[in-house]
Amino acid sequence: MFRTITFALAGLAVATAADAQSYRMQPAIPVPGDGGWDYATVDPLARKLYVAHNDAVAVIDLATMRAAAPLGPVAHSHAVVPLATRELAVTSGSDDSVRFFDPARGTQSAGVAVDRKPDAAIVDPGTGHLLTMNAAAGTVAEIDVTAHRVVRTIRVKPGLEYPAIRGRTLYINNEDANEIEVVDLAQGTAGKPIALPGCEGPTGLGLDAPHARLVSACGNGVAAVVDLATGTLAQRVPIGRGPDAVMIDARRKVALIPAGRDGTLDVLDLSAARVTPKAKIKTAPGARTGAVDPVTGMVYLPTATLVASQGKRPGAAPGTFHILVLKPN
Repeated sequence: MFRTITFALAGLAVATAADAQSYRMQPAIPVPGDGGWDYATVDPLARKLYVAHNDAVAVIDLATMRAAAPLGPVAHSHAVVPLATRELAVTSGSDDSVRFFDPARGTQSAGVAVDRKPDAAIVDPGTGHLLTMNAAAGTVAEIDVTAHRVVRTIRVKPGLEYPAIRGRTLYINNEDANEIEVVDLAQGTAGKPIALPGCEGPTGLGLDAPHARLVSACGNGVAAVVDLATGTLAQRVPIGRGPDAVMIDARRKVALIPAGRDGTLDVLDLSAARVTPKAKIKTAPGARTGAVDPVTGMVYLPTATLVASQGKRPGAAPGTFHILVLKPN
């Protein structure tokens, strides 16, 4: 397999001046509250940005670019998913549950128990159900979001990270096994995983639907590109270190990968048969997750001023949490 893999090197060292100006940094949005953060998502209909932030959900009004009142409490929030029911589903990692919020009222409307450490979550377009990746248990919970109940649990493997869905197949990064798990949603069974040689700790995952390929962000500074027609690794593209998200902007045909360790945002061109680097934009350390507005193309990256702690990874300085904003040209 290694002999058939291409490694994209063009543009690795320095982006051209034209490419570097493909996104322009805008004023950052200060957000109240302290602690860590995780996934972010844009609700294009409500014109809101939601960010899992410590034990709450940060809410940004995109019309005013100001923080609104947060939603919570949540026991270590991980993913925030807008639903067709107009509720928000939030994975609550420390108490093994999914909490449902009415954003109009600012209150919790329901709670559903799932397996250990629910992390990433996604809506299944085929059923409208919510699928949660229970990382420690190695299972996927399928939740009827109208009835607020688990309808089935699919056993996969511990280490589950971000998912993507194509047709009736669910793909999930496995951070521990360095592979992508493959789940048949029609049958509710896990199949043969896709190996990711040269990729360490895959977290963020994006689907490039027109080319039937997945882009996986690896912790060792590589984006792994999987050809879904063959179910094999096709490319390894250099990116920054410490990424935790892959944002696909289908309108602009790019994948955006923020790297928190290096403080960079890699822009990968998805317009051709091969994925190639388009730009590397300086952001800030800690900016490892984010969301892209599918309408405007604006990119939002949560971060904070990081301070060193002996024996631990750097943490957020109190009062410094904010959202970096990048506007496409």
